[in-house]
Amino acid sequence: MSAAQHWADFVPPRGLANAHVQTLLPRVLSRPRLSRSVEVFELPDGDFVELNWAQPAPADPQAPLFVLFHGLEGSFASPYARWLLATASALGWRAVLMHFRGCGSRPNRLPRAYHSGDTADAYWLFAELSRRYPQALKVAGGVSLGGNMLLKLVAEQGGDGLDLAGAIIVSAPLDLAASADTLHRGFARLYERHLLSALKRKVRARLKRDELPLTLDVDGLMRLDSLRAYDDAVTAPLHGFRDASDYYRRASAGPLLGEIELPTLIVHANDDPFMPAKLFENLPPPSDAVRLEIARHGGHVGFMEWRDGGLRPWLARRLAHELSAWAAPNAPWRLPAGRRLSRSGS
Repeated sequence: MSAAQHWADFVPPRGLANAHVQTLLPRVLSRPRLSRSVEVFELPDGDFVELNWAQPAPADPQAPLFVLFHGLEGSFASPYARWLLATASALGWRAVLMHFRGCGSRPNRLPRAYHSGDTADAYWLFAELSRRYPQALKVAGGVSLGGNMLLKLVAEQGGDGLDLAGAIIVSAPLDLAASADTLHRGFARLYERHLLSALKRKVRARLKRDELPLTLDVDGLMRLDSLRAYDDAVTAPLHGFRDASDYYRRASAGPLLGEIELPTLIVHANDDPFMPAKLFENLPPPSDAVRLEIARHGGHVGFMEWRDGGLRPWLARRLAHELSAWAAPNAPWRLPAGRRLSRSGS
């Protein structure tokens, strides 16, 4: 294990270490109640995304700000989103989740959707948050697809291109081609079918309204039997890629790991059923700005542990530790100019 890699302290409960059990448990367990206000955030190209602000929000405009990006077909209702937003809010942070285009309460306007390398909307959001809350400490988190997108954006913008103190990446498919292939094998096809069903439902409605510039018809859409086939027929042509392979190559954040300058925590489970085994052995070594925490178990965005008499998400506890470290009066980001930012625990 390299200097940038560390074993995560996640320990699954006895009998619940299986990757699929860990992946599915959050969906069947209760999640925090969390009020929100929804803002329609207009984008420069005439489209929009929805911002979900956890309520009540801090009155102080200098309160620290946590921005979360969800996974493929995720939303404010996703178990991890509720837990992470609720955790940040309970710590006194202003917490917001951005719904990717078309993932909110209504379809987006333009004949396009969103994808794993679609960094522009997040870039505009950070610029707006910097304008609204110029003195607030800001940390962003990305889960699964949102994690790949956020890491790609951080790599593109360098250490000072975004008004961010740090980033937290969870269960991100940093090699999109390898993840698509993994999801098309064995039990993982259950997850692939679930994701495809949600994607097709949205596109089918828009095809019927003749809103998308695709040669594909509804019957052809319904015959697509893999995420790779879907990305070949839908994602790639809608977003300017030659095909699925071109999309995966250009949108994957993994090849950029060595270029990260912003302090970044990456959390990954070795048994994630959405990823190939030993994912990071096939990627460039992370830069010194990255702390990579690998758990032996945890599944895909699972990480459920036994705590306080019940099953609880370790991710919420890990986030609380990280945010508390960032917001502490003696946190490294508060040091005099010229001192390099650091991550907690590194």
